[in-house]
Amino acid sequence: MTPLALTLILVSAAMHASWNLLAKRAKGGAAFVWLTACWAALLYAPLVIAYSLWQRPTLSGWQLLFLIGTIVLHTGYFVSLQRGYQHGDLSLVYPLARGSGPLLATLGAVILLGERPSWLALTGLLLIAGNVFLLTGGLNSTAGRWAVRYGLLTGLFIASYTLWDKVAVSALLIPPLLYDWASNVGRSILLAPLALRRRQEVQALWRSHRREVLGVAVLSPLSYLLILFVMTS
Repeated sequence: MTPLALTLILVSAAMHASWNLLAKRAKGGAAFVWLTACWAALLYAPLVIAYSLWQRPTLSGWQLLFLIGTIVLHTGYFVSLQRGYQHGDLSLVYPLARGSGPLLATLGAVILLGERPSWLALTGLLLIAGNVFLLTGGLNSTAGRWAVRYGLLTGLFIASYTLWDKVAVSALLIPPLLYDWASNVGRSILLAPLALRRRQEVQALWRSHRREVLGVAVLSPLSYLLILFVMTS
């Protein structure tokens, strides 16, 4: 791993922890996910328009399929994460998700993509994942069964979209900026019927947690864009 890639990953990790703290404060469920997706799509639209006018990208059938797939996977990720935050503390849900996700992603990369991580990398990953489960109580945690379940489900979504997106940006060469923006647009469309049914909840969330909404709308795409750029190298 190059020094630049390591730096981008560390910066992304700091941003990721920051927006998760904001998301935990809101505890808004799917309505919060919809609000942040809408604002992310709006805020990053000027960059996407400028990039599209400059590069004029075209998408093949396979690339469109992967765009649809990432929309579904990231929607599941954000909704399960928010559900976890509604049932448990950040100190439980976040480590469980971030500890189980990379472990499952590594297993998937070995089995599905034929990658061969070094023994040092595997040892480090297992130590981190093991410590996370010990610190949070893992499956025997008394802090809330549903919080643990949603934390692990979120980890499964993390592993799934990590492998999916790796193929999308490194093999199919979908531009990361366009890819992530399309994911936010798709998520806002996918959750729109729910948001319409819960419009009062959405309005209340915006009135009381607009800072959290805007913070997540900026930091979440930016943190993941850094990871996508690393995946392309």
